[in-house]
Amino acid sequence: MSTFQDLGLNDNLLQAITDLGFTKPSEVQEKAIPILLESETDLVALAQTGTGKTAAFGFPMLEKIDIDSRTTQGLILSPTRELCLQITNEMKLYGKYCKGLNVVAVYGGSSITDQARDIKRGAQIIVATPGRMKDMIKRRLVDISKIQYSVLDEADEMLNMGFKEDITDILSHTPDDKNTWLFSATMPREVATIAKKFMNNPQEITVGNKNESTSQVSHEYYLVNARDRYQALKRLSDANPDIFSVVFCRTKRDTQKVAENLIEDGYNAGALHGDLSQNQRDMVMKSFRNKQIQMLVATDVAARGIDVDDITHVINYQLPDEPEIYTHRSGRTGRAGKTGISMVIVSKSEVRKIKSIERIIKKQFEKKEIPDGADICEVQLMSLANKIHNTEINHEIDKHLTSINELFADTEKDELIKKFFSVEFTRFYNYYNKSKNLNIAEGSYDRDGGREGGRDFSRGGKNDSTRYFINVGGKDGFDWMKLKDFLKEQLGLGRDDVFKVETKESFSFFNTENEVKEKVLAHFTDFKYEGRFVNVEVSENRGGGRRSDRSGGGRRDGGNRRNDRRGGGRRDDRKGASGSRSDRRRSDGDSKPPRRSDSNDLGSSRPRRSRR
Repeated sequence: MSTFQDLGLNDNLLQAITDLGFTKPSEVQEKAIPILLESETDLVALAQTGTGKTAAFGFPMLEKIDIDSRTTQGLILSPTRELCLQITNEMKLYGKYCKGLNVVAVYGGSSITDQARDIKRGAQIIVATPGRMKDMIKRRLVDISKIQYSVLDEADEMLNMGFKEDITDILSHTPDDKNTWLFSATMPREVATIAKKFMNNPQEITVGNKNESTSQVSHEYYLVNARDRYQALKRLSDANPDIFSVVFCRTKRDTQKVAENLIEDGYNAGALHGDLSQNQRDMVMKSFRNKQIQMLVATDVAARGIDVDDITHVINYQLPDEPEIYTHRSGRTGRAGKTGISMVIVSKSEVRKIKSIERIIKKQFEKKEIPDGADICEVQLMSLANKIHNTEINHEIDKHLTSINELFADTEKDELIKKFFSVEFTRFYNYYNKSKNLNIAEGSYDRDGGREGGRDFSRGGKNDSTRYFINVGGKDGFDWMKLKDFLKEQLGLGRDDVFKVETKESFSFFNTENEVKEKVLAHFTDFKYEGRFVNVEVSENRGGGRRSDRSGGGRRDGGNRRNDRRGGGRRDDRKGASGSRSDRRRSDGDSKPPRRSDSNDLGSSRPRRSRR
């Protein structure tokens, strides 16, 4: 491998590299820097997160721009505020000996006036999120008509987040003869389209294979029933006492709920998602970097800017909707030459997604078992023993030794050790004693499956659940996932308590357990949503087969109240009428059910863990 001196960088940059402690360039740096220094060319670079991409485009840009000019010459677009600030700080560190360098970060959630003022002072390089940059261009607060170099960092992520139109609009205000450098972990079709539209015969470099996961990360999956997902997460944490992890959920709501449950159960956890204010996000990330938070529960979007090199585990509490996103998730660990583990908790129907991801990342997953209670107790005991063995003695305790020795004068060594360790061991033993096995076999019947073909096939039993018809569907803005979340929120049920959700154009079907049938029917009696009646009835077709569209198409026979009610039109007062469901209403029909215990292991609440 070559050195940074061999790459042809100037003395100012080499001095900064020495200060930063960099010794040898990474593979993407070794491939990209000579190309960008020696020629005026467009470049597409495919490399995983955490492989040193910022330096790969940062050093050449700093080498090529005119520091003595106050004109903006470089524009770097990144998907999130956190990544924007990270790149800005790194560029400043790289250029610390470049006198007169001004790198300005442009992002939402901060004063646009202050950012515009910093640019007017003479910013040779702007690092920006697409949304705020587009806003500044619209307000004529920035001039990028003379830039020479544009960088699209994490290009696939920007497109996944819906920034395609913003990027297109921003680049339309830049010169045609500029050089564009595109850096991405994956190469989906949308990224290829951007490259074709805005780049001229780009050179391409690839670190590893396209979309391939880094070799520093091992991949594991754990097969459980969907209703045991949270219990599995806790066991994986308890089986790894020194865990420092990011836990990925699909939605903001699930992210917040999982984090709240972990905190309530005594884990050092925190949530990171788009509903948090910028100040809250900053506080969470500060706690995470200081390792006051060991389990950061995050959405994919919120986690884009996480740049922490010593994350030990990535836990996929839920698989992403797009398999390519898994590459970015797993890239949060195994950074800066360290190894990491990416864990996936799946139900039986999701195993096929594992196979799809394997084809994309070109790595095999290892199927592993959720540890049982005895294994976890042993791991926790030995972890405590090692910590005590390696603890540096605080001799301030010496003055108390006489009293302590008197207290244990009649206690044998073995008995003393047992008493000491039982303080911690007993908590885990009591919790995990007689705990059930969470693992299921791939060939077994999974009562709590997941999504298949646009449906939610969670659970499958016909005798222990009720299937319902509801007169809303695709034309009302619902897909299966949105309808499931809507029902869960309306009924005060857990995510796994609403299942087998199937949406049609104008109506849908869903299932619940039999014991909540009366609650479901009572809640949706005379229920309105956005000004229209929403009707729920027990489905005549328990198997969930196709039902005639006339059930949800509004009134077609001129006087059939059944069609009128399902179609969402004006509904007659049905109280006391034939077919009224008023007798189904219970006195407590609108009250929320008691909170469901999350301890499926014991049937009782888990004792709070001591803070680590």
